[in-house]
Amino acid sequence: MKTRTIGKTGLEVTEIGFGTAALGGFYRTCPRDQAMATLQAAWDSGIRYFDVAPWYGMGLCEHRLGEFLRDKPDDSYVLSTKVGRLLRPVPSDKVPDYGYVDALPFDVDYDYSYDGIMRSVEFSYARLGLNRIDILYVHDIGGYTHGKVLNQRYLGQLLESGLKALEELKSSGTIKAYGLGVNEVEVCLDVMHAADIDCILLAGRYTLLDRSAVADLLPLCEKKGTSLVVGGVFNSGILATGSVPDAHFDYLPATAEVLAKVGTMEEIARKHGIPLAQPALQFPLRNPSVASVLIGTAKPESLVRNMQLMEPRLPDSLYAEFEGLTLVAPPLGDEAVRV
Repeated sequence: MKTRTIGKTGLEVTEIGFGTAALGGFYRTCPRDQAMATLQAAWDSGIRYFDVAPWYGMGLCEHRLGEFLRDKPDDSYVLSTKVGRLLRPVPSDKVPDYGYVDALPFDVDYDYSYDGIMRSVEFSYARLGLNRIDILYVHDIGGYTHGKVLNQRYLGQLLESGLKALEELKSSGTIKAYGLGVNEVEVCLDVMHAADIDCILLAGRYTLLDRSAVADLLPLCEKKGTSLVVGGVFNSGILATGSVPDAHFDYLPATAEVLAKVGTMEEIARKHGIPLAQPALQFPLRNPSVASVLIGTAKPESLVRNMQLMEPRLPDSLYAEFEGLTLVAPPLGDEAVRV
């Protein structure tokens, strides 16, 4: 598979990466054997970039991904995980419901400070059982998760001391790159105006449907040499399922407006004899600032089906037909909208 470089680091990632959230039981159970089979399907398809987080299954995904990668040759893959949430053990009957089925018995404490980031890295090493992490993303900082008021405290932690920890880890060679792993544009701009970062894992904001990153973030990334890793290319599934009655967009049931736009997109794709998921998956890679597109699933057959959508590459002229159907995420209010 073709590779692209993360920022100015020289670190190369495959154009398609694998996001592991579903392997931690996101919304539905994922037995261990199924998780391993899905990871093997990703490997067999040529994927060599894998992303995980302590948040996924309350540590379960880090355990599973580490087990899978442990016997792979050194430097044969790139691994990213995340900081910002510290796991704290809780009684088995008091595990919070964050949407992960059969999660490990932990709750989370947010900490974006120097000490919090350093502790998070050590804990991730232990869960992964691996001796290297290539990329660290600051996970879910921003008003989208915390609300704008509370996020000022967390953003202060990151800017005052957390970034220092990340820079120390990079300069020492412990990691090769760092950045943000978020679902919103606003906090990316806030951080990038204060510091230089290598990359942003941005979910759902640079897709065939949602172009929130286009106006301000993409030009700033190009100017600073910051790479985007694009997640959520199907916008919570609707660009894969189409405008079916129970379709979701941005983690919530799709509105009538979104259903109508996606319905028109389906008609365009049908006219060209392709599934809508194909241009949705390929769209971000048209931009040179995008280093990789993450796909995530808990089913090997879904992984294989998505990989088949990468070829043939679609012509640029096709995408012009979707331009009038795009959305931009509305401004954030003062309350958190997602945990």
